[in-house]
Amino acid sequence: MKNGIKTLAMWLIIGVIFLVVLSAIMENDSSKLKYSELITLINEGKVQSVLLDNDKPKAIVSLKDNNIKKEVNIPDVEGFINTTQDYLKQGTFELEQKSETIWNNILNILSPFGILIIFFIFWFIMMGKTSGNGMGNKGMSFGKSKARMILPGEKGKITFDDVAGVDEEKEELEEIVQFLKNPKKYTDMGAKIPKGVLLVGQPGTGKTLLAKAVAGEAGVPFLIISGSDFVEMYVGVGASRVRDLFEQAKRNSPCIVFIDEIDAVGRERGAGVGGGHDEREQTLNQLLVEMDGFAPNEGVIVLAATNRPDILDKALLRAGRFDRQIMVGAPDVKERERILEVHAKKRRLADDVDLKIIAKNTSGFVGADLENVLNEAALLAARRNLTEIGMQEIEDAMVKVTMGPEKKAKVRSEKENRLVAYHEAGHAVVSHFLETQDPVHQISIVPRGMAGGYTMYRPSEDKSFMSKTEMEENIVSLLGGRVAEAIILNDISTGASNDIERATKIARSMVTKYGMSERIGTVMLGSNQEEVFLGRDFAQGKEYSEETAGIIDEETKRIIDNAYNRAKQILTDNIDKLHQVAGVLLEKEKIEGEEFDAIFA
Repeated sequence: MKNGIKTLAMWLIIGVIFLVVLSAIMENDSSKLKYSELITLINEGKVQSVLLDNDKPKAIVSLKDNNIKKEVNIPDVEGFINTTQDYLKQGTFELEQKSETIWNNILNILSPFGILIIFFIFWFIMMGKTSGNGMGNKGMSFGKSKARMILPGEKGKITFDDVAGVDEEKEELEEIVQFLKNPKKYTDMGAKIPKGVLLVGQPGTGKTLLAKAVAGEAGVPFLIISGSDFVEMYVGVGASRVRDLFEQAKRNSPCIVFIDEIDAVGRERGAGVGGGHDEREQTLNQLLVEMDGFAPNEGVIVLAATNRPDILDKALLRAGRFDRQIMVGAPDVKERERILEVHAKKRRLADDVDLKIIAKNTSGFVGADLENVLNEAALLAARRNLTEIGMQEIEDAMVKVTMGPEKKAKVRSEKENRLVAYHEAGHAVVSHFLETQDPVHQISIVPRGMAGGYTMYRPSEDKSFMSKTEMEENIVSLLGGRVAEAIILNDISTGASNDIERATKIARSMVTKYGMSERIGTVMLGSNQEEVFLGRDFAQGKEYSEETAGIIDEETKRIIDNAYNRAKQILTDNIDKLHQVAGVLLEKEKIEGEEFDAIFA
């Protein structure tokens, strides 16, 4: 009701402003004319018409030249009519008379004082919105929290049954749900429920989905807000929104507050080039106080999600704030199968679809990737006018998600096709003779995404760790394409740039990170450069000498050179197989794993 009144008042103000401006324009367009000049113009026959105002001594005169209108003051209306009576009879000009309406009187009153009246009306409305019956909306509601509340019993809620592949994580969160439903069971044992739970994991593992499931299971109000919703361009707004969020949560306690992407507001204080961001730090300070300060905060549990726990402030992670950290990792093969089963319920699958095989072939995929694969498969099936999603559609969708869409229309010369064919054949043949490498799943010279061709492998098992031998053979496999170009075409191309980049990254990590170099020893040199936090790590100097840096470069080059020579030896010894694989690729453009194995059989 209040919002409707305020909206109506705003439209009234806009209407009055429009009328005042219109009145001012009309007044400016009607320039003044002296009475004596009017009589002269009538005598000369230049007047078209005269509109007399019966209530005021004035008239609007229309001239014959371009129908110009001018205003003139008439000191004596009767005297004017008597003076111009002869001209009226002759039809030299027309005379009209009118009386002022109520609306014209209002306009006349508003004209001199309109701007002032409108200003005061607008001022009082804004003051009313600001003070708002003592509620204190903090500067036109900028300081109000943007959290969205989910009430118990809302339709379309997600429960733990809708979340698969994170059984241990669900057990941890189930404890919180049970505490909210039956707190006496825990308080009788002297136990205190965690004040905060931080969900940590790589993107797409299901952190936000888990939080939604807690909201569906808990049966209590659930407040959702993003970390970026706290900080605005206005100073003090972030801290104000944090206070308002927790006040709202306390009014609805027991309650759960979920802060998604908390790293947007919880970054380490004092980190930043040229100093910290004061506004963001004020917001973080207020969050720290609300989570564990002097004021009681019972019945409010804070859930948060992030994929960058390394940059969060240490005070935010201590016990009493985020007491519990739950690591949501990538699913293994059994968990991937259960995730696929959940997503497959909503889709029509053909009888030939085996979710176990899909789960086995999608090593490294997270929940969001698996859902995307099935969605892409459904789109492909619809595009092919099928009634069900077949195994072929899912296979094609996996390749599309991994490598990007096919570019069949792209025209390449015969020379480029030959280069790409031998490059991909080099990868495949070298990998075939390396014990630690996965078997070849598919080879193609059809461009996809940013790649001119690709060689896909079928993972035989989920790997949590990599041995030194496996990393060395990864480098050998990556360099197989470049070596094949050099041997067969007696030239090299830019197509191996990504392979060289990945090989160099692995080799340098072996030397500086994993202690796999005999000259360097079991020492870690430098921090993890993959995720640099600019404000914290920018000013840090090297942790090793220039001499050590030279040894690192030498060891990295030694590992890559050894891998290059081994790849060259493999391809030289099996040059006939290289020619066969490349020949089939040039003929068919694509080879499946079974056909590739048949060449070696």
